[in-house]
Amino acid sequence: MANSEQCSTFGLIIIGNEILDGRRQDAHFEAAMRILGERSIALAYSMILPDVPEIIDAQLAWAMARPEPFFCCGGIGSTPDDCTRQCAARVAGVPIERHPEGEAILRDRLGDRCTEQRLRMIDFPRGAVLIPNGVNRIPGFRVGNGHFLPGFPEMAQPMMKWVLENWYEEGEERVSAKLLLPGAREADLVHIMEVFIAASPKLTFSSLPMYLEDRGPVVELGIKGAPADVEDGLGYLKMLLDTEGVEWE
Repeated sequence: MANSEQCSTFGLIIIGNEILDGRRQDAHFEAAMRILGERSIALAYSMILPDVPEIIDAQLAWAMARPEPFFCCGGIGSTPDDCTRQCAARVAGVPIERHPEGEAILRDRLGDRCTEQRLRMIDFPRGAVLIPNGVNRIPGFRVGNGHFLPGFPEMAQPMMKWVLENWYEEGEERVSAKLLLPGAREADLVHIMEVFIAASPKLTFSSLPMYLEDRGPVVELGIKGAPADVEDGLGYLKMLLDTEGVEWE
């Protein structure tokens, strides 16, 4: 797609006291993982924040300073606890103002019910670009590398897809592979892990200790990356394990 951006990772920020205090179960994380995965884009990080301006400011400043784009879900309504829009403007260093295109959309949708309180929902950081909402037409917005969406999953999920389809290219194909090390202990594998990671900068590496009822302690070593890199990395990892006499499956 013309003018689309390349990215291999995306961040996710979820905002809402109702998630942190247990009144509502988060649905954004799994959805974002699935939607990004469909386009071969990895989730770089995820965090859940309260509706507290100081905390939101700090984490948005961190996210906006990072190279990857991110989704931010929640806190863009019109009630007093919805402060994400103001925080985004403050962190971006621009004033918050009524978006003329957004106002036209709201007035067309709501007619006589378009009160000043409802119009606050399209008070966005200056220069923000609208993200269409196919459910109730009240848009989200983009500022910098942040894409700000409603907290309602049924709205946020199709908006995530729209953002990715219209503004970002699909990532490169990524595959994963794993080895199971029966009877192994992580502490005995540290040197092998260090050597492998240093020699394999293009791969994502993970170590997961487990206890299986039928087999006892095992360690699962996993790698992920481009197909050719994973193939080479898997062979190298097996060689390191064989050299140290470590059994693998």
